[in-house]
Amino acid sequence: MNKNKILIELEIPLIEKKYDLFIPVNKKIGTVKKLIEDALVELTDNAYVPKKESNFYSKENGLCYDVNSTVRDTNLKNGSRIILI
Repeated sequence: MNKNKILIELEIPLIEKKYDLFIPVNKKIGTVKKLIEDALVELTDNAYVPKKESNFYSKENGLCYDVNSTVRDTNLKNGSRIILI
């Protein structure tokens, strides 16, 4: 089992899509968010436009994840469901 990545479900209400993604646990939330947003711009042919104030939120409890925290230092684990708003 690979312990340097976790599988999350990411929901993006702006484009009404959900994705299952592996994210690295040793990267900061802000870095992961930027990588995902860059990929979304390409995947959606610019239908998704990143916003500086967007962030990840827990779908279960509404918790906003600090962009300066590493994934490992959050409560994210395999199967976590998050929303990008």
